[in-house]
Amino acid sequence: MIPNLLFLEGNYAGIVYLILLILLGPPILIAIIGLILFFTNYRKIGKILLILSGVYLVVGLGICGAMLMGF
Repeated sequence: MIPNLLFLEGNYAGIVYLILLILLGPPILIAIIGLILFFTNYRKIGKILLILSGVYLVVGLGICGAMLMGF
């Protein structure tokens, strides 16, 4: 029975990186698109995307941060 328990232990660093990618990936992508649009003729859409990326980051830090901390 004890040798079978060795397969249950593992390195969970990959799941932490995946959660961080989900946490930080979309806001960074939306912010880059927003900055590109902001410096072209689409200033209003760029501002909206920058605000949305900030809101996404704050909400993501709250939810994923709480998940990572174990609350």
